[in-house]
Amino acid sequence: MKDIVKVYSDGTKALRGVNLTVYPGEILGLLGENGAGKTTLMKILFGMLKPTSGKIVVKGQEVRFKSPSDAIAMGIGMVHQHFTLVEVFDALHNIILGMEGHGLLSKIDVGKAREKLQKLMNDLNFQVPLDVPIEDLPVGVQQRVEILKMLYRDVDVLILDEPTAVLTPIEVEELFQVLRKLKSEGKTIIFISHKLNEVMEITDRVTVIRKGEVIGTVNTSEATPQLLAKMMVGRDVVLRIEKPPKEPGKPVLQVRDLWVKGDRGEEAVKGLSFEVREGEIFGIAGVEGNGQTELIETITGLRKPEKGEVVLNNTPITGRSPKELYDMGMAHIPEDRTNMGLILDMTVTENSILGLQWRKKFQRWKGVIHWGKARQHAEKLIEDFDISAPGTGAPVKSLSGGNQQKLIVAREVSKEPVLIVASQPTRGVDVASTEYIRNYLVRLRNEGKAVLLVSADLDEVLQLSDRMGIIYEGEFMGVVKPEEVTIEEIGMMMGGIRYEELGKARSE
Repeated sequence: MKDIVKVYSDGTKALRGVNLTVYPGEILGLLGENGAGKTTLMKILFGMLKPTSGKIVVKGQEVRFKSPSDAIAMGIGMVHQHFTLVEVFDALHNIILGMEGHGLLSKIDVGKAREKLQKLMNDLNFQVPLDVPIEDLPVGVQQRVEILKMLYRDVDVLILDEPTAVLTPIEVEELFQVLRKLKSEGKTIIFISHKLNEVMEITDRVTVIRKGEVIGTVNTSEATPQLLAKMMVGRDVVLRIEKPPKEPGKPVLQVRDLWVKGDRGEEAVKGLSFEVREGEIFGIAGVEGNGQTELIETITGLRKPEKGEVVLNNTPITGRSPKELYDMGMAHIPEDRTNMGLILDMTVTENSILGLQWRKKFQRWKGVIHWGKARQHAEKLIEDFDISAPGTGAPVKSLSGGNQQKLIVAREVSKEPVLIVASQPTRGVDVASTEYIRNYLVRLRNEGKAVLLVSADLDEVLQLSDRMGIIYEGEFMGVVKPEEVTIEEIGMMMGGIRYEELGKARSE
């Protein structure tokens, strides 16, 4: 890719003359903060976006892609972070959809397709059940279907956008074995990730993009996580979290035999019981979609349980509204910042007092907000949390993802809570903002607050938690201290094996 420029219709410069070269038989890591331009660059390579200027050369030939089918025809395939599968179709028909007969499945020789796929899966030791509907497959197997969909089309270049975000540690290692096998066969892999340890493990070279420009490309063997983080954000980043030992106090949150139904009427949470104490971070680890969302929505008053009880500071709170819970000392950092945490068209000031607007200090008289006080509050949050914003009157959609997330954290802890429920607190934010938010959660714990942390990032749960519950299909497979278990054991629990069963295996 040579001198790739992408300017969107609103004037946003996403890419500023990017050069990128990949070779046969290598795994290239593509790193950058949120909004740096990584996915935009890859969507151009895959024919989903047209560059404003610049050119793409494949095997010495300049090409212009009008659509992804053009890119696939030239041997370039992409697996997106959010899957593009038809849920009611089985795996086989998802893989061959759009091939022979322009998607008319009756014209495809399904028997031959099955044979080719079975050989491909056997060669790679990468099996999926071909006759099971996608909606009945675990998320890790769905990702395999996406990868096989591209390999079935004989691509030479495979782009993977955040491929490990939904995988257990065991599934990550299985994926890496497949990537190494593809590399040995001369395939090229472009691996987009936020996880520096994975980039260090699997790649041959790493290209870092910052604000739409290539900062540099380094051989992985000559790099360190600290160097890559510094290239990404332009300054030194401390990747370790200092968490001094602390004896927890009395229980703040108690969950007792909680049963919750999901949106489709299924049992999403099945009899969970646990507690979070003063001066403790209790982490919940697991592959997404195992009841975490329903559990947090129930605790924070957004969903009613079937049965069971939630208790805050010895007061039952089951079924109370979010406003009541705020007033009782609960703060909530939601998993989806753009749909639940912020109102994007409102200003930084307006977003900074969401949930606080009823408090006396922000009321001029009953029901009328004192905007002067609200602005002062927003200015203090910006200063205390190092939020980069054009001003308190700017719409919050003008902030980067990392600064939006810092604004949510700042607002929620400004409510002076006794319990902070933090769901995916660093999802999709850059290394610098991640470092800040994680350290702040530890600071709250050191000050005696209770923190309930839910994260799909296992490293985050391991770094921050004093105790952690590993959730699978709405149940805890075990509640452990991070230092007492290995990554392999956590991975097995995330896959549905109970801690007691691991103990038996150990003793045998």
